[in-house]
Amino acid sequence: MRASLSEREKLILDRLSDDAGVSVSQLSKMLGVSAVTIRSDLSALAEKGFIVRTKGGAFPAFHPGILERQKQMVDEKSALAKAAADLVQDGDNIMIVAGTTVSHIVRYLMGKRDVRVVTNSTLILPYARINPSLHVTFVGGEFRPEGEAMVGPIALRGLEQFHVNMAFVGTDGFSAEHGITAHSVELAEVVKQTAKRASEIVLVADSSKYGKAGFAHILPLSEVSRVITDQGLSEEDRQTLADAGVELQVV
Repeated sequence: MRASLSEREKLILDRLSDDAGVSVSQLSKMLGVSAVTIRSDLSALAEKGFIVRTKGGAFPAFHPGILERQKQMVDEKSALAKAAADLVQDGDNIMIVAGTTVSHIVRYLMGKRDVRVVTNSTLILPYARINPSLHVTFVGGEFRPEGEAMVGPIALRGLEQFHVNMAFVGTDGFSAEHGITAHSVELAEVVKQTAKRASEIVLVADSSKYGKAGFAHILPLSEVSRVITDQGLSEEDRQTLADAGVELQVV
């Protein structure tokens, strides 16, 4: 989502995420522009859904954890999302599980026709709004702001109604030894249910996640059709995954 912002808008959002009490005048001095310009930027950020305006300032519309993850490995995550979107063909039915990387996939589906998306991620809303060729179904459930995700029994039952060609999932950590893992048990259950409803599972994860293990086990890598990651993965780690039978796509 941050990719749609100007550099000044990103700086404003970063400053607000560090200190929601920062004033318009402070932002004006920090960025060397007029207060009128700052107010215009704040209005634009509010219209895009990134902040909530207050009298004399604003605060982020997203959980601090989401904002922090969105700032990490931005170029790599965008490249991974684009590579994942390239796998989607006109008329495909897909699932996207909540995550800051996989949510970017929708951004790169512009131009594709009659694509149906089932998701528990509220992060894809800005892109879904501007792409009339997408048919998006959001599953219900309990909202978790730290993941911008719908989870719980209602979400799991909602996913049972669908079957898709391909499901795109993220992870908090993956390895040949531990498979795909997550810090949240609730999100792990959503990914497990998604895997049952898809012909192919594609893991989209930047190289910083390799070798890490989250609290909850999701799936062994043997159940994943493909892993899309970036050039930061070492040759040794690539060979380890290849030896484990993983189809690896490095972008």
